[in-house]
Amino acid sequence: MEFQEGNMDQPSGRSFMQVLCEKYSPENFPYRRGPGMGVHVPATPQGSPMKDRLNLPSVLVLNSCGITCAGEENEIAAFCAHVSELDLSDNKLDSWHEVSKIVSNVPHLEFLNLSSNPLNLSVLERTCAGSFAGVRKLVLNNSKTSWETVHTILQELPDLEELFLCLNDYETVSCSSVCCQSLKLLHITDNNLQDWTEIRKLGIMFPSLDTLVLANNHLTTIEESNESLARLFPNLRSISLHRSGLHCWEDIDKLNSFPKLEEVRLLGIPLLQSYTTEERRKLLIARLPSIIKLNGSVITDGEREDSERFFIRYYLDFPPEEVPFRYHELVTKYGKLEPLAVVDLRPRSSAKVEVHFKDKVEEISIRLDQTVAELKKQLKTVVHLSTSNMLLYYFDHEAPFGPEEMKYNSRALHSYGIQDGDKFFVEPKSK
Repeated sequence: MEFQEGNMDQPSGRSFMQVLCEKYSPENFPYRRGPGMGVHVPATPQGSPMKDRLNLPSVLVLNSCGITCAGEENEIAAFCAHVSELDLSDNKLDSWHEVSKIVSNVPHLEFLNLSSNPLNLSVLERTCAGSFAGVRKLVLNNSKTSWETVHTILQELPDLEELFLCLNDYETVSCSSVCCQSLKLLHITDNNLQDWTEIRKLGIMFPSLDTLVLANNHLTTIEESNESLARLFPNLRSISLHRSGLHCWEDIDKLNSFPKLEEVRLLGIPLLQSYTTEERRKLLIARLPSIIKLNGSVITDGEREDSERFFIRYYLDFPPEEVPFRYHELVTKYGKLEPLAVVDLRPRSSAKVEVHFKDKVEEISIRLDQTVAELKKQLKTVVHLSTSNMLLYYFDHEAPFGPEEMKYNSRALHSYGIQDGDKFFVEPKSK
């Protein structure tokens, strides 16, 4: 019967090997596509339930397939010797022992995604965890993995570089007795970590951390001395505090204590809600002199200087006790700047002008959004001439060639650059 991939999540109690054979059988994957290889397994006397050939890529995606167990380990070893990435997310694996059976037979595995499997229902023994030793990137999102399990994994994965622990309902962090020197990136978003005393444990456990993603937690403040922060996260280059609970500028200033910090993400925090988009970015850039990227955008040298000058002017009129220390640093750099002049760039809508006709001069107000023809209609009552018998001249006192005849009735007045005090001369047409 032809296999339908869309029905893979319907059966229950399926093995890893069963799903693998169905998805990558020659009937379903008749051609090799992209990197990968076909594996030929000769028939055995006992007879194998498998197809004798599978077209397996090096990256296997078997998410949402109803997998509950490993299946035949010798078959996994035969078919997965070259596999380097394995996505088993959103299955029904509730036993670390079964996961270990799979992983121990994939010798070159570097990336493993176990998200949304109910693995919290079993205990991870160190002997099982040893089968994960070669994994460099491990995803345990929404698995409700306990900190005890995390510690066991860290002890047995000497080369682990990236760890994902999102959506696990953590309210606290349990500190391991052993530091994990290899970990460079930790995603621990969408948990309930509110107290800085929990976050500092991450610095103790992962001293080599390069990237820390704490988005969608409820951290309200960074309660730590500058010296202690530098020791806790000596190698931190990037931090995300999106949608955290930070609500005072002192917490932003604390970020300057991380000696290698270059990239910060700070959208959606209470502190910034009352500021405009421009104010948010410029005030953050000015307060964080060492960062080179903010909220994913590179900070150019020009933008930094503009932001720092903006910062000085922003705090010019604040009481001395409310002016941040950074203000005085920037005044030393740029001097005490004057407020920017407010320039109204809106086009003028009217002007007061002089109308000269024969020996008379009359001052009138004219709208600049009208045409020459409409102005002539307005002047009929002033000079008592019909528009058809009217010659109209505009005199710009800055023009070098004297009055200009306004020949084109459809031309808009604002295109002449008319100013208050300019003069118009009206003459009757010669008969």
